[in-house]
Amino acid sequence: MSDPTHLTLVEARDALASKTLSAVELTQAHLDAIVKARALNAFITETPEQALRMAKASDARLARGEGGPLEGLPLGIKDLYCTKGVRTTAASRILDGFTPTYESAVSANLWRDGAVMLGKLNLDEFAMGSSNETSAFGPVVSPWRRKQGEGFDSAKIVPGGSSGGSSAAVAARLCLGATATDTGGSIRQPAAFTGTVGIKPTYGRCSRWGIVAFASSLDQAGPIARTVRDAAILLRSMAGHDPKDTTSVDAPVPDYEAAVGASIKGRRIGVPQEYRLNGMAAEIASLWDEGVKWLREAGAEVVDISLPHTRHALPAYYILAPAEASSNLARYDGVRYGLREPGRDVTEMYEKTRAKGFGAEVRRRIMIGTYVLSAGYYDAYYVRAQKIRGLIKRDFDEAFARGVDAVLTPATPSTAFAHGEKGSSDPVEMYLNDVFTVTVNMAGLPGIVAPGAIASDGLPLGLQLIGRPFDETTLFSLAAAIERAAGRIALPAPWWNETK
Repeated sequence: MSDPTHLTLVEARDALASKTLSAVELTQAHLDAIVKARALNAFITETPEQALRMAKASDARLARGEGGPLEGLPLGIKDLYCTKGVRTTAASRILDGFTPTYESAVSANLWRDGAVMLGKLNLDEFAMGSSNETSAFGPVVSPWRRKQGEGFDSAKIVPGGSSGGSSAAVAARLCLGATATDTGGSIRQPAAFTGTVGIKPTYGRCSRWGIVAFASSLDQAGPIARTVRDAAILLRSMAGHDPKDTTSVDAPVPDYEAAVGASIKGRRIGVPQEYRLNGMAAEIASLWDEGVKWLREAGAEVVDISLPHTRHALPAYYILAPAEASSNLARYDGVRYGLREPGRDVTEMYEKTRAKGFGAEVRRRIMIGTYVLSAGYYDAYYVRAQKIRGLIKRDFDEAFARGVDAVLTPATPSTAFAHGEKGSSDPVEMYLNDVFTVTVNMAGLPGIVAPGAIASDGLPLGLQLIGRPFDETTLFSLAAAIERAAGRIALPAPWWNETK
């Protein structure tokens, strides 16, 4: 067989079922690829011994005619998910030495279904970032490169954030799929930047138990994969009711894979004019128009809609998310776990521990959050932002009430940029990367991004579909139609293998 790392998850599943490939062979191929790709810095912790143990157990189950839906399939786990006996860092120094004694609900579901863990993937610290440059373990490098004439320039490209390790690892063929999390676009934006598929499911579809919290009312787990079908298979295993998470919805999990390839004839797709921003790049606008054409040709009806409060979404998000972060991150005080810096008294210990343990972006968001929750500013900022959040949700509710099945938008305002190009002097420049994605989290809706084209700079562009609550099946059918029309994006050749 040719290189097993070039298989999709579905192809690898079929090869294991037909016994033309063993789980150990498949896992070892990915472990070898991870070693060669360390220049990308996609993994914080590699777990080769554990991966091979899990793969051998999968081969034994497959030999007995047993095994779950993901039996023997090697995955990467974003290092925001607690993994029993394997260190979990959230890409922060403040969690130095933290090894959970428990497993997150989502990763436990994956192991229940037979998946193999290759290691823990890099991310922006505490999932706060849009480029994966804020990790305490160094930035992740995208496997993509920008075109320059007949070749490529030397700039290192970001893989998006916060789930940049997940998107880079999937695009570089270091794993068949990866877990990720999305608070304001951190699954969908990295997927768009790397030519992969990412879905942020409806809030409550996947348990948040055992996932290090950023903003609890916005965070949601989801997968990044190389195809729409692969993402559908992963989400079915990840999703499900969890009594340990009070926001987890007790509802059946559909067979998402069955929706891939289903007819979209008669589906009504809304196109919100508020997303057509002044100064939008011509290639982004062109791809959006092309997506409309593809869905029409597949039998969908496309209508213009209005989401008037969209323009307020980004500033409201950057009030609400830091406010929740400042509360959630108060637990990192040097007392119970992780880093502890000595001080003359408890207060000084807190101050020194948090000053040394948190990076600049995390400190910035904690300070913003503390400010907007403080006396005299709570009503002026936080309460108003919550009202705007309600209006954003109402806009979507009204569109769905008028018969719209999903909303089509761009995924990002540009292709991926180089390390250091954005946010170094003005963090708002970086925050603007979330302009098309934050509304989905504010309204608690599902959203999926699928690759649509390669831009003139040689980097991928994606399209976003936003769905009704708990109607991920429709999103998978629509995204599959886009995937068929656009054609599979050819992933980059492994130039990093030669990087020393």
